[in-house]
Amino acid sequence: MDASFTAEQDEIRRTLRELLRSRCGPEELRAAVDRPPGHDPALWAALAGQLGLPALALPERYGGVGCPFADLALACEETGRALAPSPLLATTVLAAPLLLALGTEAQRAGLLPRLAEGSLTAALAVPGPALATALALTGAAGGEWAGGEWAGGGRAGGVQARRAGTGWRLYGEVDQVLDGHSAALLLVAAHSGGFARSRTLIFLVRGDARGVTRARRTALDATRPQGRVQLREAEGELLGEEDADVLGALAAAGDQAATVLACEAVGAAGRALETTVEHVARREQFGRPIGSFQAVKHRLADVYVRLQSARSAAYYAAWASGRPEGATGTTGRPEGAPEGVAGTPGRPDGASDVDGGSAAPAGGGVGRVGGLALAQGLDALRCAAAEGIQLHGGIGFTWEHEAHLYFKRAAGDELLFGPAHRLRAHAADSARLFEGGEVTV
Repeated sequence: MDASFTAEQDEIRRTLRELLRSRCGPEELRAAVDRPPGHDPALWAALAGQLGLPALALPERYGGVGCPFADLALACEETGRALAPSPLLATTVLAAPLLLALGTEAQRAGLLPRLAEGSLTAALAVPGPALATALALTGAAGGEWAGGEWAGGGRAGGVQARRAGTGWRLYGEVDQVLDGHSAALLLVAAHSGGFARSRTLIFLVRGDARGVTRARRTALDATRPQGRVQLREAEGELLGEEDADVLGALAAAGDQAATVLACEAVGAAGRALETTVEHVARREQFGRPIGSFQAVKHRLADVYVRLQSARSAAYYAAWASGRPEGATGTTGRPEGAPEGVAGTPGRPDGASDVDGGSAAPAGGGVGRVGGLALAQGLDALRCAAAEGIQLHGGIGFTWEHEAHLYFKRAAGDELLFGPAHRLRAHAADSARLFEGGEVTV
């Protein structure tokens, strides 16, 4: 696979890396996560105002740049490399696609331009520890996700919505909301209609609305700040129409989110490997650098192979996310893909068969492959971070060193969006690879 990029993509990545190198080093990162919102507002203003990251993949009619989604995913490889804490994932990757897919024209025109310029941040609130299930990344196909059981199923628990005059009132509690403690706008998934006619809808709730109580939670990965949201008869505005395909929109947003997360994981794994290689080249034992020992070389070579496999899968998922589900590859460079990614009928070059099977589903269609790419990215990041801690020796286990931050990113993302084996199992179940005990080919 030729992983060269267009001139525009190279410029975005170069500029973003320089900005994060100067504004989000280890010391700045630790200071940012200790702030009340969990990120540096000045850095977010620079990412939004100077580089326009929130606007990158939004349509121009709503204040966006109109670039392919692949450009945003590739840019997030750089934010993952620096473990940069920001509202980008919650606002641009999770909330904005739902507003674009489900919102009325008035809601889009009123909210998306503010999201694009970075003046408004948003968060997706899904009841319980079920974000990956709601985004159709894990869970049995046709089971709890298909019926929206993760949102409470019309029973006690979750978030319930009821009509109140011409509006809606929401009641319930949501844990583990990414940036839920600081986002100005909440997209809350809730059940309405009681038990007999229950359905899952999404509501727009202002963060400072009456009846909304929020608090930051202690999270394993401090670079992914989370909040607890309590709703007590809070006023909500229905996103779109009551007959909208909410579950389908969540699934589409989930595939794009998984692609971005895969690229972030690849960036983080690459940086973890770089710092480890630099250390073993300097650290001497028995009169020679420890990197010259064959056992160390083999361990780092294994990490490198995993990283390159995950990078290939992430780039393919970034290209596939811009194509209709079921579309097949074509010869030549796919639109929005890095230069040199030449497709072939049924399976574009560069699709990885390592640790997750072919990225393309049976039948030759592109389909939704973000979950598989994320599984490989999480595996690569966990491996790179674990080997980095081990090969750094005593300092790798200390709080002052940055090695543990990469391991916590891998573990935290697995808790929120995985784990990897469930991502693969759900992808296999959705593609019906194992029906009747046989592999479908």
